[in-house]
Amino acid sequence: MKFKTFYSLFYKHRFKKASFLRKFFLSIILPFKYTYNYFFLEKKKDLNLYAIKNPFLFNKSLDFLFEYFNSDKAEKYINQYTHPSKKNKFKIQAHGYSRFYEDIFNPIKDEVLNIMEIGSFYGNASAALFFYFKKSKIYGADINPDMFRYKGDRLEKLYVNSSSLSSIQKEIINKKIKFDIIIEDASHMLKDQIISLFYLFPSLNKGGYFIIEELDFPETREDMRVNHYPPDLKTILLSVLQKKDFNSPYIDEKTKKYFLNKVDSIKIFKGNMNEIAIIKKN
Repeated sequence: MKFKTFYSLFYKHRFKKASFLRKFFLSIILPFKYTYNYFFLEKKKDLNLYAIKNPFLFNKSLDFLFEYFNSDKAEKYINQYTHPSKKNKFKIQAHGYSRFYEDIFNPIKDEVLNIMEIGSFYGNASAALFFYFKKSKIYGADINPDMFRYKGDRLEKLYVNSSSLSSIQKEIINKKIKFDIIIEDASHMLKDQIISLFYLFPSLNKGGYFIIEELDFPETREDMRVNHYPPDLKTILLSVLQKKDFNSPYIDEKTKKYFLNKVDSIKIFKGNMNEIAIIKKN
C-alpha cells in the first residue's frame, strides 16, 4: 500500500474536518503512522502456488471461500477496513451476500468466464472467486490497485475511478473485454452506482449478470448522495420493474434505451444489513 493510498483511506476525511492546528499535528504524525502500519500489511500471495498447497479450496462453497479469504460478502469476517496494525482475529457479522451469489453462480462455476469486481480493495473476494470459478479470469478493479495483495495467472488488477465516466471508458470499456459477471462494490455513491451499471452494461455478455452491492446506501446514508441528483439507482430499478419511465442526469437517452432493451430480469435481495441487486442481461 502506497503512502498516498494510506492517507486517502484513513486520514483524508479527518483533514477535511480538522482545524489548522489539528491538520498540522496530523501532518507530523502521518509518516510515522504509515511506517508503523506498513509492517502489518500482509504480503502478496501467489494463488497459483497457494492452490498447489491447498487444492481443497477448489471444492468449497462460496461462503466458505469468502470467509476464508476474509471478504465481507460472507456471513462473517474480520474487519478489513481498519488500520492494518489494529486488525484482530475477532469475526463480526458481514453482509451475507454469499447465499444469493451461490444460487446464480453454482450452475456456471465450471464455465470459462470473465468476471470483474469493481471496488476490489485488498482483493479478498477476487481470491475467493479464483478458487470457486477455477477456469475463469478474475479482474479486480479499484481506485487504489496498489492495495491488491494477490497474483496469479487468472488474476488481473485494473485501475478505475468509478465516480468518473471517462475513467470507466478509458480503463474498462476501451479495452473491449466482454464480461460474464460484473460486481459493483466500489464507492456506493448515488451517481457512481448509476453510471457503473448503465455504461458498463454493454460490456456484459448475453446472459451475464451485473450485481450492485449496498444498493440502498444512497437511500439510507446521506453521505452517499451529497451533491448528487435523484433518483437513486434503487428507485430507477423499481421504476423499470413497474414499467414506469424515469430520467437521470447521469444517463443519456441512447444508454437508457440500450439498457431497457437488453435487461432480462432485476432481483433485489436483503442481506444481513444491506440490499443487493442482481440484474441479468438478455
